[in-house]
Parts: sequence; structure tokens; C-alpha cells
Amino acid sequence: MKTDTQRPRPGAAILRTALRRNIGAMIAGTVLMGLYQAAETAFPIALGMIVEHTMQDRSLGSLGVSIGSLAVIITTVSLSWRFGMRVLQKANTTEAHRWRVQVAACGLQPVARDVDGLKSGEILTIATEDADQTADIIEVVPLLISSLVAVVVAAVALSLADIRLGLLVIVGTVGILSILAVMSRRIGSSTQEQQARVARAGAKVADLIIGLRPLHGFGGNHAAFGSYRKVSTDAKRQAITVAKVNGAYAGTALALNAVLAAAVSLTAGWLAFGGQISIGELVMAVGLAQFIMEPLKMFSEMPKYVMIARASAERMALVLSAPPVAEPGSERPEPGGDLEVDGVCHGTLQGVKFRVGAGEFVAIAPYQPRAGADLAAVLAVNVPPPAYEGVVRLGGRELAELSVEAVREHLLVNPYDAEIFGGTLRTNIDPSGSSRTLPEAVEASMLTDVVALHRDGLDYAVRDRGANLSGGQRQRLSLARALAADTDILVLHNPTTAVDAVTEQLIARNIAKLRRGRTTLVITSSPALLDAADRVLVLDEGVITAEDTHRNLLAEDEAYCLAVAR
Repeated sequence: MKTDTQRPRPGAAILRTALRRNIGAMIAGTVLMGLYQAAETAFPIALGMIVEHTMQDRSLGSLGVSIGSLAVIITTVSLSWRFGMRVLQKANTTEAHRWRVQVAACGLQPVARDVDGLKSGEILTIATEDADQTADIIEVVPLLISSLVAVVVAAVALSLADIRLGLLVIVGTVGILSILAVMSRRIGSSTQEQQARVARAGAKVADLIIGLRPLHGFGGNHAAFGSYRKVSTDAKRQAITVAKVNGAYAGTALALNAVLAAAVSLTAGWLAFGGQISIGELVMAVGLAQFIMEPLKMFSEMPKYVMIARASAERMALVLSAPPVAEPGSERPEPGGDLEVDGVCHGTLQGVKFRVGAGEFVAIAPYQPRAGADLAAVLAVNVPPPAYEGVVRLGGRELAELSVEAVREHLLVNPYDAEIFGGTLRTNIDPSGSSRTLPEAVEASMLTDVVALHRDGLDYAVRDRGANLSGGQRQRLSLARALAADTDILVLHNPTTAVDAVTEQLIARNIAKLRRGRTTLVITSSPALLDAADRVLVLDEGVITAEDTHRNLLAEDEAYCLAVAR
């Protein structure tokens, strides 16, 4: 079954989907909020009627009925607001969660996607702030309708007193909304630009944090900070522009609402002075004129929130509507199968061809590091099958025929720069908590000294990106995670570049022992790993040029000896 993330989604379609999925909650919320606004409107109406009847019939019974009526109105106002907002906010929160999950699913989709140049930091902003603002439409529509109910009830009540009062409210409301609708368009465009600039600033911060250590290494941190400062300043300027537009909008709305309320009050006073309406109707009119400012304020603000929700939905559509570069298949490979690369041309690869049989431990020695990185990217499906020539087969089936889930279940490619997450050693090695080989993986990766060094052992806290670990410790932690996954086929790319020679020798033997009977491919120039492999394939100038054991190649191939000997 296809998910929502697989269909093109312009911003308007995203909003329609949000409204359709929450129609039940919105109807209930609209009824309750409409009841709240109607009861609020009824308060000045009831007050006017009380004054009118009290002046005619000054009895304790009439006073008691009046007080009881006011109590019912106040109770209705309290309960309807409480339960109405509870229903709407629950639906709002749930809908925001749904969009966050969908945006995150697209952002993490292994198949490459064109997201109009958005960086990971920008996608993070879209998955949080924009998802929340889009879901606000769930509250905006019921509040808009309930505010309209209040205006209509007030207009009808004033019309019963004098048709001119009712017409004044209707004409004034239409005029106010017409003016504010024009202003709200400017808010929408300005807000969308602000969100984009803030997201770019967030992405720049993420890039700086990732590259902080190398930046300090060559003294580039000041230039990088200057670059971020420029992006952040642009975001600040746009935020000031949006604040000015919002301020002008809010001030105009408040002024227009006050003018309408004053016009209703003055007109009612003039009519009462001329004897055309009674004192009770004057009290009602003045009370409604004061009360109507709240629903009018809410009513006039709703277009602004609609435009903000629309702007956020359009940004989400950049991610959700981006078509995948390649549509994954639906087949599954045979378990425990082999890995075959047949004539692959990509980047520096010029027709690479080799096969790793089921249960083999094979090493590839790339003379050019870029070639090893290109091969790892192809095997990791970071480069989709249509983007390169040749075929990669997993368990006898082409990668293009397999679902992404099937590829990930049977093939794991562990990059040399694998991410370390904030948490503990345990959660980094076994995120799902389901690994059956965690102790063996820790021992094989020589992470035992890190575990023994700390009192908490595997529960030792790891900072974000492994900031409290050395480079070698981070690399061994990443290797332990790859080994703990215990997949049918494991590809390791330069897994020991940050460890010393003695540790590297032990790790090489441990990997060969732990992965015995499981298909393993190591892309490396490490003599220890090359020697532990069943056979070595030499990757030179984008093609496989030699194949033998490490020791035979050392003895017979001078170029190989120069490339891998340390």
C-alpha cells in the first residue's frame, strides 16, 4: 500500500489532507466553539433583556430567573471553551505528529531524492516548525467558523432592535475582512521567506558543528563563523520585516474593530436618544459592541494564520512532493546469498566486475581512495541503480528489483565516517535493543577497553557525535554497531584508519572469526585486514586488475607492495 509520502503534494493538497483526516474532531470542535461564542454573545443580550424586564416587573422572581439565566450562560461559556479547545488541540497535536513523521520518513529515505537543494538542517526545520504550523489549520477553521457565528448572532440580535444596527455590523465586518485579506497575502509571502532563511541558518549551524574539528585544525573556524553570521543576519532582517508586517496587520485590525464597535455604540445611543430603541436594547447594543471586538479580532486574525499554514505547507511540499530518483522494486533476495558487481561505471569506477560468494571474506584494495568511496556509495544505494552503468546483484537479484527494506535487511554498508549519536555506548551499538551478538561485536571491535574504562560500562553516556570519545574510539564504536547488526552481507569501508597497528591486527583477526560463514567485503588498504581476507581484489584506475591472496600479491606484485605496505 502506498503511503502519503509517495504522492505529489502541493501545499493546498497538504492542507486539504489535514482537514479531511480530522473532519470529526473539527466538527465537534466547531460545535463546541460555536456554542461558546453563541453563549458569549447571549450574555449582553440577556443583560439587556434583564434590564428591560426588571424595569417593567420589579419582582424577586424575575430577578431569580435572570440570575439563573446568567449562570447557565456562564456555565455554557466555561464548559464549551474547555472541551472545545481540548478536542481541537488534541487533533492539532496528533496531526502535527503525523506530518513530522512523514517529513522525517522522506528525509531519511535511502533512495536519493531531489529536494530542491534543501540541506538536512532545513529539513529538520520543516519537520518541526513547519509541521506544527501546518497542523494549526485544524484549530484555525473551527475558530473562524465560531467567530462568524458570534458575528451573525450579534448582527441578528441588533437587527431585531433596529435593522440599521444589524446592517452596520454586517457591512463593517465585510469591510474589515476585505482590507485584512489583502494584508494577509503579504504576511504569507514574507513568512515563507523568513522560514526559508531561518532554515538555511539552521542548516549552516549543523554544517559548522559537523566540521568543527577540521575547521579548528586548519584555522577556518573564523571564516566559517563569518559565513554563518551573514546567513543569520539575513534571517534576522527578514524576521524584522515579518514583525513589521504582522504589527501593521494587528494594529489595523484592532483599529478597525474599535471603529466598528464605536460606530455601533454611537448609533445605538443616537437611536435611544431619539426614542427609537429602549433602554434595555441600548444596554444590549453597547454590550454587544464591546463583546463583538473579541470575535472580530479572532475572525480578522484567522486569514493571517491561514496564510502562515499555507506557507508552511508549501515548504513541506518541497520534501513530500519530491519524486524519488529511482522507484525501488518489491522483490526480496535469497537469504545468505552472494554479492555480484557486474560492469559498474560510476565516478572513478570504469566497469568494475567481481563476485563475493556466500560466506566469503573478500578485501578490495583501492589504489585511489576515491574509487573505494564510489564503490561503497553504489553498494550502499546512496547512488540509485539508474544513475550508473552496470548491475549490482544481491542474492541473484538486481538491486533495482529489490525493495529498500529488503536491501537493508540483507546488506549493510558501514562507511568510514559513520555517525555517532547522543545516548550510551549500548544504544549506539544496538539501537533497537534486539542484537544477539552485542558482546561478541564489542569484543571483536576491540571496544572492550572503552567499556572497561568507565564505571557504567556499556551504559556510559556518549555525547552528540561522540564528542567525548577519541577518533579511534568512535571508529571502533561504529564497527561494533555494524558487527552487532549481524547481516547476511556486510561491507566495511576503511574500518580501522584511526586505530594503531596492534589494535588493527587484533580487529582484523576478530572480524574474520566473528564473520566466518557470513559474506563480508572490506574496502581497505590495511595490511592486517587484507591479510585476514580469503582473497584480495586490486582496484586500480576504476577496474579490478589483480586477484590473489594478500601474501601472494606482496610477493609477486611490486605495485601492490608499494600501495599497501606500511
